[in-house]
Amino acid sequence: MTGLVARIEAATPPGRDRAVDALRALAILGVVGGHWLVTALVADSGTVRGASPLSSMPQFTPVSWVFQTLAVFFLVGGMVAARSWDAARKRGVPYGQWVGGRLARLFRPVAAVLVVWALAAAVMLVAGVGEATVRALVKLVWSPLWFLLVFAVLTALTPLVARLHPLWPLVVVLHVDLVRLGLDGPRELGWVNVVAGWLVPYCLGALVARGGLRGRTSRWALLLGGATVAVTLVLWAGYPASMVGVPGGRMSNLDPPSLAAVAFGLAQCGAALLLLGPLRRVLRRPAAWAVVAVVNLSAMTVFLWHQTAMIVVTMSALLFADGPLPGLHTVPDDAGWVLARLLWLPLFALALLGCWAVFRSYEQGGRRGGGSLVVRESAPERKGWARRA
Repeated sequence: MTGLVARIEAATPPGRDRAVDALRALAILGVVGGHWLVTALVADSGTVRGASPLSSMPQFTPVSWVFQTLAVFFLVGGMVAARSWDAARKRGVPYGQWVGGRLARLFRPVAAVLVVWALAAAVMLVAGVGEATVRALVKLVWSPLWFLLVFAVLTALTPLVARLHPLWPLVVVLHVDLVRLGLDGPRELGWVNVVAGWLVPYCLGALVARGGLRGRTSRWALLLGGATVAVTLVLWAGYPASMVGVPGGRMSNLDPPSLAAVAFGLAQCGAALLLLGPLRRVLRRPAAWAVVAVVNLSAMTVFLWHQTAMIVVTMSALLFADGPLPGLHTVPDDAGWVLARLLWLPLFALALLGCWAVFRSYEQGGRRGGGSLVVRESAPERKGWARRA
């Protein structure tokens, strides 16, 4: 282990902003932890269906505030893409080559999970597994992929949006919610927020990359202002308190992104920017940096296969156990389920480690000296960015 830490430290360029990689790793792990905690597969009358503990235990809603970290991922994505595009232009790299390379690194590992689960679904149907069960399992794996499509769109639009102030897409989100919720407008209008909502933290990241929001005062204002608006909307404007979708809920803050979710995301981004300094100090330690580096090198693999890992554990236990196991197959409707689920998390992590061992080559294949979600700027550019951020 000491040798691995030393190799990672030696291979890291001196100017790399390790804190940005840490934010990305925290965002990915937040999504994984959130899915494992608020998603249940209930065995019921020979079928398996999805359920959420938030439906019957709203007191655990704060879990969604901690683990809904997509805004931080888009913040970092905006930072990295804006710097990458600026560096590419200076080197004379054409847009097609730049965006093609970035999207190829993004979607190469996606192909593996799509093929594996298409085959798995076919095998299950042939073997006589109920269509409802197959649909529930496939939906659990494929539904989180929506955010990669949005991320790909924003990446492709980087030359157009890199200098767009985040207030503009925020105004779009505000007006869309006013029309669809306040004036009872068409629900379909909400899908404008799928792009506009995530464009807010993406543009915020681009703003940081070009030197904006450097002071702690502005970052604190972002944190406190976003949190205040989100709380106000929940308490007095009728928005749900949960920052993830809850089955059977009146509306979702995430599907499509609502003004409350965007405001909450801005608060998260403010907190993330405030953490950059402390994270840089912590990550001077080679052991701490090695953990972050390993997660970043496999970030897409972790994201794409974490639901599969949970399904493997859940379905394997269902096949070999005498009956439904608490926290794994039972209805998530009491604190006992939560405690039991926490005990299953290490086994989920072990299964994810197995998926990582099998499929990480799809993320690392074709790579030239780096990871698909890792910052690629040259050392001078990284140093300049570190100073500005």
